[in-house]
Amino acid sequence: MAAYVRILSLADVGGNMKITVVVLVLAVTLAIAAQPSDSKSEHQPATKAAMPHNAFTPGDVQYGPAPAFIPLGAQLAVLEGNPMGTTGDYTIRVKMPDGYRIAPHWHPKRENVTIVSGTLNFGMGDKFDESKMKPFPAGSFAYLDPDMHHYVKAKGETVVQIHGMAPVQFNYINPADDPSKKK
Repeated sequence: MAAYVRILSLADVGGNMKITVVVLVLAVTLAIAAQPSDSKSEHQPATKAAMPHNAFTPGDVQYGPAPAFIPLGAQLAVLEGNPMGTTGDYTIRVKMPDGYRIAPHWHPKRENVTIVSGTLNFGMGDKFDESKMKPFPAGSFAYLDPDMHHYVKAKGETVVQIHGMAPVQFNYINPADDPSKKK
């Protein structure tokens, strides 16, 4: 690529103009140097760039079994941090089948929930009552302050993303509802 640049003699311009001309000449030179070469031997096929460990497409998310403190059937993926650690931020995704339920419970730390897909029905209180639940479709967000008693049920396969401060802890209102205590 050809470029025409008229270079003024620095003696012809004064003070700030000298700096401006030098910067302009350098910028044009760099722009020309950055142009791709027409040489076919220098063209290489595009390779897939390695994704950083802090960025995920939906296909990159690796799900595994959920911890024992939530009912069987859900899958969990840790996107960031250690949700069971003693401290620090975490972000997880929970994939639930249609009809999946979590009994009334509360958390000692704030929970921030985004519905990624499907619909999550939320209810507040100490008793699971479907008539008092509100549907939250994909794209919805809710934050639950510590000690808020709540329960959920998935409508269709549902994926939620939860972020907060570790450690994650479930406290079931009725201890008999805690799946980690069942044999």
